[in-house]
Amino acid sequence: MTALLGDDYVLRATSPDDWLKAVTADFPAFLQDHAANERKASAMAMSLVAHYPDRAVLVEAMIDLALEELNHFRQVVRLMIPRDIPLAADEKDPYVNGIIRRIRKGPDLYFLDRLLTAAVIEARGAERFRLVGEAMSEPDLAVFYQTLARSEANHHQLFIRLALTYYDEPVVASRLSEWLDIEAEVMHGLEIRARLH
Repeated sequence: MTALLGDDYVLRATSPDDWLKAVTADFPAFLQDHAANERKASAMAMSLVAHYPDRAVLVEAMIDLALEELNHFRQVVRLMIPRDIPLAADEKDPYVNGIIRRIRKGPDLYFLDRLLTAAVIEARGAERFRLVGEAMSEPDLAVFYQTLARSEANHHQLFIRLALTYYDEPVVASRLSEWLDIEAEVMHGLEIRARLH
């Protein structure tokens, strides 16, 4: 378990420099997308509760996660209000959709892939929030995004721990490695925009 949960278990590829340039060039658009992603993350956690009500460990963890992500949504909205940035209409997320399309069918395979896709998505969020925090000239924003980066890294670890609760470590390790490859492929195919993904 320690090998999967160690700090050295990282993404296969780093985000391109042009992505960060796009974010800093249109930070209002990034905030709008960030808010939407936090709200969707909360809904995703509650979706897992609804789909797997008999998995007590998962249910408790996902309720806590849903509340945390909803609080992050509130925090982002509080950054937007004084800047006169409205919430935006929902858009399809090519990154998330590109990953979800690769989830396997069948109850056991699907559940494992739901957990591990969440793990790699959270890992990408951690990397990108860290980059945003480092790029911010406003100290409050820098601290906020560095804090979010740590939170996303913890969520990455949470989903791996949950996978290890329900599946043997070799199975989790093998599929996680595949998902890291898939995630890098999807990330490299993205259009560069001022969005989280």
